[in-house]
Amino acid sequence: MDPFTYASLAQIRILLLPVGNIRRSTYDKWAQDIRGIDNVQLADITTDVKDERSRFMPNHQLASGYLHLSYPTHPPPDSHTPLSLFRTSSFPLVAIGIASCGENDSLATVLTQFQTSLHEVFPHDSMFPLASNCFVFEESDSSTNINLGDSFPGLVVIPNAMGHKKTYVGTLIADLCSKVLVELATVMQTLESPLGNEYLNATPFPILPPASELPRSLDDEPRRDSMPLLPSHTSQPDLASPAFRSKSPLGIKRTSTIGPSLLQTHRHSSLPTSPAPTKKRPTTIGVASSHGRLFKVLADFFLLAGRLEEATIWYTESIVLFKHPQDAPWHASALEGLATIPVVEAWSSTHGVNGTAGDKDPWADIADKLAQAIALYPKAVPTTEPEATLSLLAYLYCSSILRHSTLLYSVWSSKGWGPLAFTSMIQPGPSPFLPATLANNASPTSASSARNSYAALERLTSITGITRAQISASLSQAHGPWLLHLDARERVRTLQFIAAMFGSLGHVRKEAYVLREVLGCILDLIVCGRDERGTGSARVLSAGLTARNTPLGGAAQGTVGIRENERTEGNESILRLVKHVCRVHGIDLEAVKLVDITALNRDSLQSESSEAAELDEEFMASTREPFGWPELQIGIIREAIAVAEALPDYPAVAQFSLSSLKLLHPVMSAGDQHHLYSTASRALLTAKRRGERRAVDYWSGKPVVSIEVLPLPLVRLPIEKPLSILSHSATGTTAMLTGVKDPFLYNPRKLMSGQAKTVLVQNEPFELVVTLQNPYVFDLDLQSLQLSTSGVPFVSKASPVVVPANSYHPVTISGRALEPGTLVVRGCIVQAPGGVSREFILPLSTDEEEERRSGRRSAIECEAGRSKHAGLDARPWEKLSKRGSTQPGTTSSSTAKKTIRFLECKVVPEQPLLRIRRTSLTHGAVMLYNGEMSTIRITLENVSSMAVDLLRLTFDDSTIAPAQQALADGDLSVFETYETEYDLVHRPVFTWNSEREPHQIEPGRKRVITVNCFGKVGCTSGVVHVSYALVHRLPASLQEPPEVFYTRQLSYPVLVTVYHMLECQAMDILSYTGATTTKSTNDADDTSLDIKTRMSLLHVGEIADWCIFSIEVRNTYGRPFEVTFERNQEGVDFASVTSLVAPGSTMRVVLPVKKISLSEEHVSRPIPMLSDRQYVVTASNLTAAQERAQRELFWYREELFKVVHGRWRENGGTRAGDLSLRQQRMTLPMLESLRVETARVRMTLVQYDGEGNVQGVPLDPAGTKYLPHPNEFVYLQTAIVNLSPSELILTLNLTLEPSDHVVYQGELLDIPIGRLGKGESYEVETPVAFVACGRFDFSAEVRALGTSRDSSLVGYGKMLIAVNDS
Repeated sequence: MDPFTYASLAQIRILLLPVGNIRRSTYDKWAQDIRGIDNVQLADITTDVKDERSRFMPNHQLASGYLHLSYPTHPPPDSHTPLSLFRTSSFPLVAIGIASCGENDSLATVLTQFQTSLHEVFPHDSMFPLASNCFVFEESDSSTNINLGDSFPGLVVIPNAMGHKKTYVGTLIADLCSKVLVELATVMQTLESPLGNEYLNATPFPILPPASELPRSLDDEPRRDSMPLLPSHTSQPDLASPAFRSKSPLGIKRTSTIGPSLLQTHRHSSLPTSPAPTKKRPTTIGVASSHGRLFKVLADFFLLAGRLEEATIWYTESIVLFKHPQDAPWHASALEGLATIPVVEAWSSTHGVNGTAGDKDPWADIADKLAQAIALYPKAVPTTEPEATLSLLAYLYCSSILRHSTLLYSVWSSKGWGPLAFTSMIQPGPSPFLPATLANNASPTSASSARNSYAALERLTSITGITRAQISASLSQAHGPWLLHLDARERVRTLQFIAAMFGSLGHVRKEAYVLREVLGCILDLIVCGRDERGTGSARVLSAGLTARNTPLGGAAQGTVGIRENERTEGNESILRLVKHVCRVHGIDLEAVKLVDITALNRDSLQSESSEAAELDEEFMASTREPFGWPELQIGIIREAIAVAEALPDYPAVAQFSLSSLKLLHPVMSAGDQHHLYSTASRALLTAKRRGERRAVDYWSGKPVVSIEVLPLPLVRLPIEKPLSILSHSATGTTAMLTGVKDPFLYNPRKLMSGQAKTVLVQNEPFELVVTLQNPYVFDLDLQSLQLSTSGVPFVSKASPVVVPANSYHPVTISGRALEPGTLVVRGCIVQAPGGVSREFILPLSTDEEEERRSGRRSAIECEAGRSKHAGLDARPWEKLSKRGSTQPGTTSSSTAKKTIRFLECKVVPEQPLLRIRRTSLTHGAVMLYNGEMSTIRITLENVSSMAVDLLRLTFDDSTIAPAQQALADGDLSVFETYETEYDLVHRPVFTWNSEREPHQIEPGRKRVITVNCFGKVGCTSGVVHVSYALVHRLPASLQEPPEVFYTRQLSYPVLVTVYHMLECQAMDILSYTGATTTKSTNDADDTSLDIKTRMSLLHVGEIADWCIFSIEVRNTYGRPFEVTFERNQEGVDFASVTSLVAPGSTMRVVLPVKKISLSEEHVSRPIPMLSDRQYVVTASNLTAAQERAQRELFWYREELFKVVHGRWRENGGTRAGDLSLRQQRMTLPMLESLRVETARVRMTLVQYDGEGNVQGVPLDPAGTKYLPHPNEFVYLQTAIVNLSPSELILTLNLTLEPSDHVVYQGELLDIPIGRLGKGESYEVETPVAFVACGRFDFSAEVRALGTSRDSSLVGYGKMLIAVNDS
């Protein structure tokens, strides 16, 4: 569209036409040079005409002033033909053809083409152009060798070798302007006739009839010789008749005669040849009509001729004569001409010097005249042809308003009345709303340019005194229902000017409102143009998406429909307007990007900075606040989609629909969401079918919520082990594979030191779970979903996914890594139907990242309430650009320091794979007696292509965890801790002899392993873990020597049932007495085998060296069992005792055991810990003596269990096992009986006969009591033997009870024994006499000197005496 110029009434319009096959670049080049000539000085206007036709020529050669030129791009529409006399300046008065000529081109052909172009642009009966010429530019330096002479009038050849072509072209344009002035005089001469004046006043917008209907001119004969004669008429035509109105609007007819290679144009006129003074000319006009219109036309011609003084005079004269209401438009037009003259004069006189203003603004009078003109146009009431007249009146009315608004805006934007204002009103240039004083002003469709601030705009108001409200009020007058009377082109031009000025004033919402109407007008033109080009079938196929589903009625079956190719020129500009309008209302239609498929090169491995920027963009989008009125926004979106469909531009339809869904789906109804989604889907299918190169990017936000790598099954999970552990002994290897026992029973570091990376195996499939989200009310269809990885090569298959509406949907993706190394899972690559794929990265949610995001969110929330954003500044992107937390300077440092971490998986080399083929158990269950040992055979099969060269077994059962927990709690005593550890270490449920089992399993082969199962009360279940690996790999398959290797583990659960049938209880250790080996009188005749066996077992040598071990065995089961206790003691013959324990009965078993002697160093050792735990502090409140006694009890108990063992066997069966004595406790009396005393004390009673011979005192039958007679002297002999390995200094204390009835000789206390070495003995003899009958108890204590009182007792003996008279 041509820009509206304030001084258009003073400009001669020159239309440039391309002629022939001239290249576009060549035409643009010369057209640009010609358009650079925007004025011609009057001094350059020369002509040889000296008659009446020179009336508009400059008065003299040194005349000051200019002819102003403009170069429209299009001729006016045919509907404006009635304005040819009313506003001649709106029509092209000059037509210039631009052609290029080579060596082989014919100038006659070029001239013919130029004349043809003129006839195509201008109707045959049009009076315009008044002058024409064709400029032919040579393409090469060679001459065409054609002498033009007078053979080709209207054609000028400009040689390529000519210098200063622009100056020469300016001279040619000045000559054409001279011809225009001559032709204007010819037209004026016709109008000055009485008939011409009557025609001029006949209608509101008169047109002259053809020249044949005008009377013959009264010019002199010489003039007739040069001009064709006009036919004369005896009567004037009826000016009001319809026949007259139906005549051609042409006032002057152009005829042409084309001869061989020649073309001649003749102008017909009735103007006289002799000039007449201007002031006498009204006397020649008839008195039937007013002279006002004639004077106004005369003033218009003088204004075009640059003679401003004459124009002012005749405008003033015409205004005085305009009295009739029909003359209101002429009156208004004269006022517009008067308003134009001061601006042209100011431009001509200043030449860049600012004008000075007095008390009144210099533009005030001009504005008043324009305001009067605006008020006069609506007063005109058309009486004939109201439709055509109303259209012209609406056009003139809107033009006057735009002229008034342009005046105010030019002065306001130019900071006052001065050269900038004059230049902007006369030669505004291609961007009239981007003056130098508003350098930052954005174009109406610019989404990224920064508009002027409110302060900058108000500063112009303070300088000029013109407010933006005044300009807006003047401009708003042009917007009204009268726009419907305008032609489509003029309506678009007017609305475009209104929108552009509103945008430059900062009224962006008003600009967007008017631009919506501009789009409506443009769409009307598009639809009308489409209707004119083709018929129904083509239009149906190209009308848009909605017409695609309508059946083509009337088409015969088998008819092939032909679709015309749509012209896409200008579509991008229309879509820019649509996007700008939506952006003003807070809708970013480019939220979903359009990408070129052919130039698509999207590297999935983006730079770290771009990844960080993408994450920040997603974070900002999640914190975006809503803006605008949802109902209005949805309505505007519907309009935008309708515009894109009408063009049609199917990728834009999809982009607009999907962008709207992405941004406004929270406020959309379900029906709107379904409609937009279906519209986008149809548009994408249509675009794909038509071979569209553009496609939409993925649009539905970030669909990936989380990615989780599913752990491998336990049978496939590789476990890392250090290779250095294989250099140890076999036991170390066994310990390693059974799980190296941590020296700490509870080690928190071991619990925290889990593997940071998920371990995968090369060439083995694994699975990931991707969680997708769909916030819409429809099912979201994803054409492709696949993983985005880096590191080692990874193979996975992309799959389509349908995400249900308003839900989170997990999707399982399987893949495999092709090489060992590190696999980085960056995110997912998602592709919607008809769109392009896009990578969505998903970093790990580390503590640093969460802290950073929390800080950003807090900063945004803090800034959101700190300042208030009004108007368009409240749009999300405007607020985002003004936030301090989102400025580039504040985020660059944090982005630079931030390192994005992704989910990493460690891929290990290929591993062998075993499976359990079969076992010897039925249903995986085993039933045992307590203490019974059984075997389990497990068959392993190698199902992989790799051999196994390392095989180890580990076990677990239900008794281990409670025991470990009890140890970890630390509430057990030292003795209980040892027993718990002993049970775990020495009595496991499952055992395996690794030395007897082979470790090598070749691919496809089987191997049987044997596991021992021990019956332990309380065990209900167990697991056999088989760990295997390939340690010794081929060197060719290794990149470098590894430091670790990987094992896999098979687990076989076993259900264990243990029957508790025998219980050991009441263990006791007794000392030997004489009664022990004495046969009872009741058993004298008993010759049973059991009695004989027991008696023979109890008969030992020196009874002082022996003790008796006894224990009770109770059978709680329903079957009898044989119980055997064995004694296996060093230096003593093997002995055993067997008893049959019936169901429900209890049997005591007695077994003699030789006393045990342990060294002091041995018994003083602390109780050991079998688990080798470190830093275990024992909290004990025992004294030193109590602790010593506890240690002695422990060590002597352990020594006893080494000597005595128990076994059982099922009576009549083959099942057998061990009896455990670990639950039995030892007491101090038992300890005294078991251990060998330090000093042995033997007490005997003897008497002497008369000869001094020793005679024994009689004993009772059991041999436990002495039977002396009362009142007789007997001798108590006490023998002390040192059994310790060292010398002792001993003393003896004797106790005789009751002491009142015993008479003795010597001392009883602290009897010195002296120093006794190892094995030495000493005997003390004490004479005693019993003075009464009864029972007496004698005891002896041996104490060692040099020790404490508590530990000085080293020997003890006692004696029972029964004194009787008989």
